[in-house]
Amino acid sequence: MGEHPFWVLVVQVVVVFAYYLLLTALLIWAERRVVARMQSRLGPNRVGPFGILQTLVDGVKMFFKEDVTPAMVNKPVYNIAPIIAVVSGFLTIAVVPIGGEVTLFGETFTLVVSDLSVGALWILAMASLHVYAVFLAGWASNSPYPLMGGIRSSAQMVSYEIAQGLAVASVFIYTGSLRVSDIVEAQSGPGLIDGVPAWNAITLLPAFLVFVVGMVAEAGRPPFDLPEAEGELVGGFNTEYSGLRFGMFMLAEFMSVVTMSAIVVTLFLGGPAGPTFGLPDPFPGLLGVVWFTLKVAAFIFFFILLRGALPRYRYDGLMNLGWKILIPVALVWTMVTAGFVLLEQEQPGLGVPARLALAGAAAVILLWLLATSRRPRDRDDGTDHHDVAPDRGGAGDAGVRDGDATTGATETPDDESQEVTS
Repeated sequence: MGEHPFWVLVVQVVVVFAYYLLLTALLIWAERRVVARMQSRLGPNRVGPFGILQTLVDGVKMFFKEDVTPAMVNKPVYNIAPIIAVVSGFLTIAVVPIGGEVTLFGETFTLVVSDLSVGALWILAMASLHVYAVFLAGWASNSPYPLMGGIRSSAQMVSYEIAQGLAVASVFIYTGSLRVSDIVEAQSGPGLIDGVPAWNAITLLPAFLVFVVGMVAEAGRPPFDLPEAEGELVGGFNTEYSGLRFGMFMLAEFMSVVTMSAIVVTLFLGGPAGPTFGLPDPFPGLLGVVWFTLKVAAFIFFFILLRGALPRYRYDGLMNLGWKILIPVALVWTMVTAGFVLLEQEQPGLGVPARLALAGAAAVILLWLLATSRRPRDRDDGTDHHDVAPDRGGAGDAGVRDGDATTGATETPDDESQEVTS
């Protein structure tokens, strides 16, 4: 990028960041509309056509809303936490291309901020910074519920980021490069079968599935939104925030959905790679933006469906999922990928037989994952304690616990019903 004039670099940065901010604004509106339809409601429909300007109005309101700072907070850390949350999101997408090269006015624009030689590692490093914002916000609030949300975020990060890092390791081992543009280019050629894209999601299917689960936890979205957990922790780590600083956390959360969608599309679904139909410049580069946007929109819709359809995971359930399923599968698959690459190291790339064998190994590990996830949880006494109300009295309460023999009604204790609700 050194041979380009400075104004070209500025235009590239502004276009890329504006693209992601626009997608974030559309995500907020789309999520409210889609979830409303899933719940037989209308959603925003007053401001602009189909309520599409509601996000703009809410942002202006958030900007001018009174900002209250509690007296007990650690002010320097309290103020810097939301800034870290937003900045980490912008830094993560700096190496993700949104399209190909576009030639306009005699200059060539590359639709990426910086194509680093260690782009894959940059993505992992910058994405992990978000957890510092969450933990610092909880700690600086000097309040028990935000602190619990921050601690949850730290433990949650360890459980899924190891597996997520191993999934990314499978990608750059298979591709042979840490540069994001090389990973995209490797997926633009012919696939295992004629007419099938050469996406890493096909050949590295277990790594793709592990990364998808990890990206939902990374974004802090349902069913893995444990650091917030409104029913248990009031508002979670951002309970003591209001006004613009709360809005920054909200922007960072929604932006992480777009960021994670862009990353999984780039690493596993070819990024902006797609058919160009033999069109002249600048249309091939612009078509890359179209393909990239469609792929990202599909994953954004996936995030929205998860929020509307699934209840929140229990905390120990997420730990079990991370340590007992995701990490073993990701570790085994990374070794399988490395083994096949070593077998084919004397050739410029993996041959078709090796790729087919790799796909077969992916199917075997996927079946093992499904079989393991459906295995019932072992109990010391063989009883599911969460389905049985606790014993609060003697034999005289047996009729209440077991159900009225006359009416067949069963009374559920108050705290048990709250547990089920939350």
